[in-house]
Amino acid sequence: MGAIGATGDPKNAGVTGCIKHFPGHGDTKADTHFGYASSQKTWEEMLSCEMVTFKAGIQWGCQLIMTAHIGTPNVTGSNIPATMSSVILQDKLRRELGYQNLIIADAMEMGAITQQYTNGEAAVGCIKAGVDIVLGPQVFTEAFDAVVKAVEVGEITEQRIDESVRRILKLKQSIRK
Repeated sequence: MGAIGATGDPKNAGVTGCIKHFPGHGDTKADTHFGYASSQKTWEEMLSCEMVTFKAGIQWGCQLIMTAHIGTPNVTGSNIPATMSSVILQDKLRRELGYQNLIIADAMEMGAITQQYTNGEAAVGCIKAGVDIVLGPQVFTEAFDAVVKAVEVGEITEQRIDESVRRILKLKQSIRK
């Protein structure tokens, strides 16, 4: 989790931890660095296994959860990567598990994303799904320009961007103290 401050609280050292990779990567047989991977588990199966750790982290007050680029077709009904799934990020993580802090995408330059999506599609897709920080797009300017255009045409609302900005600023403020 990082350096521990004088009182033993990592936040006093100006750092915070990140739990990853939501919703779990334990039973995948492929490596998302190189291509598509999926979990065939149902949500009920995940609740009794992978979600145990995430629930504990949320209860503890973790400030960052990193997404997995895995598909979860028996949860979402599609092969879309969890990073770009509102079912996974909004319905399950935020609403069902009650997580309200920052969601950060795993590196967007990984094969599970780049083999299926352009930089722009991936960045816009994960923000629409609920990601607050788009980490490491392969071509940053393409991702940035696509997000700006999505806001300009109303595909992503300014309110949605503001939600992420507020979460980021809240975290920055909490670790500065």
